[in-house]
Amino acid sequence: MKANIIWIISLVVLTLTSCKKIAEKTQFDMDLAQSITIQSSTGVNLPFNIMSPDVETNSESTFAVNDTRKDLIEEILLNSVELKLTSPSNADFSFLESISIYLSADGLEEMKVAWMDEVPDNAGSTLVLSITQSDLKEFIKKDEFDLRVYTITDEVLTSDHTIDVLSSFHVDAEIFGQ
Repeated sequence: MKANIIWIISLVVLTLTSCKKIAEKTQFDMDLAQSITIQSSTGVNLPFNIMSPDVETNSESTFAVNDTRKDLIEEILLNSVELKLTSPSNADFSFLESISIYLSADGLEEMKVAWMDEVPDNAGSTLVLSITQSDLKEFIKKDEFDLRVYTITDEVLTSDHTIDVLSSFHVDAEIFGQ
């Protein structure tokens, strides 16, 4: 009897461990980058929007490389959004009062996905934004989506400021299409 109980417990532990390892193999990160420019002479304390060109997700090829398909995706969550000020080279983000980033795509309502309500005066040339915990799979499964950046500045800009928007998404696909 003891041998049967030990055998059953061992089988259960082995099954649970194997399922966890399989689930990990169906999860991966997907990185997207987009560059935006805040034009010089933008007004102070006035909100304005920056529309990026369409962001191509290349999701089909990313999913294929990771042995999955769009129809097998269970969830896509945002891991991080980091802004890097690339020009002018001596600039920092102290010119911003606040910033928010929105996603929209054909047939989907716009969603706020990242933000910083109060940009510190000593922000430097990199910002890590707060992010949504919402499932973004419908946006990322599209071939492309639109990125809208809403900002309020607290300084007059005398030159264009180019910012790289670096986003990382965590993709969770179904196990073997189940």
